[in-house]
Amino acid sequence: MTVVIGTAGHIDHGKTSLLRALTGIDADRLPEEQARGMTIDVGYAHLAFDDGVELDFVDVPGHDRLIGNMLVGAGEIDAAMLVVAADDGPRPQTLEHLQLLDALGIDAGLAVVTKIDMVDPARVADVVGQVVALVAGTSLAGVSVLAASSVTGEGVDEVRVALRTVRDAVASRLAAGLGPGPLRLAVDRAFSVKGRGAVVTGSLRGGSLERGAALRREPGGEAIRVREVQVHGRALDRQVGGRTALNVAGLPVESLRRGDVLTAGPGISGTDRILVELRPPSAGPGAAPGAAPGAADPAARRPARSGARLRLHLGTDQVDATIRLLAVLPGTALLTLEREAATFSGDRGVLREPASGSIVAGVRVLDARPPRGASRRRLTGERLEALSAGVAFAAAADTGRSGELDAVAAALLQLHGARATGFDSAAPGPSHARRTMALAPDVHAALETAALEAVRAHHGDAPVSAGLPLPRARAALLRRLRSLATIERQAADLAAAAVTRVLDELVIDSRLARNGDALQDPARGLAVPAELASAMDRLEAVLSVAAPPPLDEAAAAATCPPEGVRALQADGRIVRLAADLAWATPTYHRLAALALDSARSAPLTPAAYRDATGTSRKFVLAILEDLDRRGILQRTPDGHVPGPRAPRA
Repeated sequence: MTVVIGTAGHIDHGKTSLLRALTGIDADRLPEEQARGMTIDVGYAHLAFDDGVELDFVDVPGHDRLIGNMLVGAGEIDAAMLVVAADDGPRPQTLEHLQLLDALGIDAGLAVVTKIDMVDPARVADVVGQVVALVAGTSLAGVSVLAASSVTGEGVDEVRVALRTVRDAVASRLAAGLGPGPLRLAVDRAFSVKGRGAVVTGSLRGGSLERGAALRREPGGEAIRVREVQVHGRALDRQVGGRTALNVAGLPVESLRRGDVLTAGPGISGTDRILVELRPPSAGPGAAPGAAPGAADPAARRPARSGARLRLHLGTDQVDATIRLLAVLPGTALLTLEREAATFSGDRGVLREPASGSIVAGVRVLDARPPRGASRRRLTGERLEALSAGVAFAAAADTGRSGELDAVAAALLQLHGARATGFDSAAPGPSHARRTMALAPDVHAALETAALEAVRAHHGDAPVSAGLPLPRARAALLRRLRSLATIERQAADLAAAAVTRVLDELVIDSRLARNGDALQDPARGLAVPAELASAMDRLEAVLSVAAPPPLDEAAAAATCPPEGVRALQADGRIVRLAADLAWATPTYHRLAALALDSARSAPLTPAAYRDATGTSRKFVLAILEDLDRRGILQRTPDGHVPGPRAPRA
């Protein structure tokens, strides 16, 4: 397993030179960087130990105007190497980089005091002491602080030994499953190689990747196939962590960008709203003895405020975001992004002010798709605390993130009320092949109560009815579910299956009974006398024509009393459009389907519909008006056309 270490430190403090002395690789890959002797964009190097163990390095720019590029490198590292020049001591970007690492929660690494060949030993010792004091108040507290010269080589071997120790500790933690997150490669470069096509690079995290693997790009969900895996210029069949280059097929290189995430399986999704936990900048680092005046400016640490427009750095991406603090649990907030970004529960990032660049807070993502609409009522302090605890637990133990029974999944289910589950990683794409929907216990209980009450109410309104028709029961429960939880459009079929499952369970438990295609109270029994049932059948037959007689006349001819008429309507066996106008349900559906099919070919006029049905204006106008009202059709000056709720052809 390859561990990725990111450099940090002020401009011209020797980060790139130290990497060159350690690895023999110049991480300044751009011609303008080599000409100016200054790192502008993220660079990369690697170190191979004698036993075959490798370390990957991400070299970041130290200039204050390039903090965004620095965070591209820092967003996907496992540990950090803070570099401070002995002649300069801690400087503004030393402190800013350290704050950023602290905000990201990077807690493994080391610090190196460089350029020791340019000062006397007393100065080296003084700067080492300053660095120890600087890191003491951050997530890197207690890391080793070494001294080295990239020019003479003094101390470089000791730095290599310390890096090996860091690597072993981090690799052991990752191998134990401590917070790896989903399998992902956050893209930091995308380019084209002649004869091979699109190539992306990034730090592979959260698992192993094989040649030929099926991935998807987030945001977007497009399918990506891995044609080749390369590490340090070598083609591999399989890679486990570390800097990785992928030759990919499925998307042109022009559509791939820094910030995209290639992934497989559940966990990561594109989103423009994120529920986060805020981590304000720590009290340290503060100004160390001997640091330049103004090196640390505690006043620059401004607390987050609702409505502020900030810049969010996640992985290799950065996007503007508007923050809304949540009063139900201080320290949590909703971020609305100006465009979609890819993230997951447990992801770490940084919020900065775009103008001043000051750090507002570190963030930990709690929910990549927080509740919307009606289910926002479920954003309670208790549920948010449970989710925060679940995310923290997942970052500290191997909970089987791909499963749906871990602490995070359970907390998210409680927060949303309903969640789509059953992700199929073998079928990447926008649908993500979700197969079922889980319901929170309180939502499940509420649906059961709603079903029982709907059946009782139906019996009260239509005492001789066979029961509440199943389609009406499902529709009522689906409305109730939508009032309790946000159901995304692509999960509508799963929601319908979930309410059907609730009804089936009530029947299995004998709390409801099936009577044909209807539901009834089990204690009620069959309430329709045989004579009345026959009269209802006769009336239904009389109304099974395109131009039925007036309802009162039809009922009299069939000797069907008013309670039988009401029962037919309650059971969905007849469609009543006016006090004296009704059709048998199959006949009405046939006439409605004829109208819709005709409207798909050309705007349908009442005269054309009258001729097609062989009826009169009275009947066709009633049907057309009903279809217009329900959105199946839509009236235009030229005639009726399919409406917004028309089923697909």
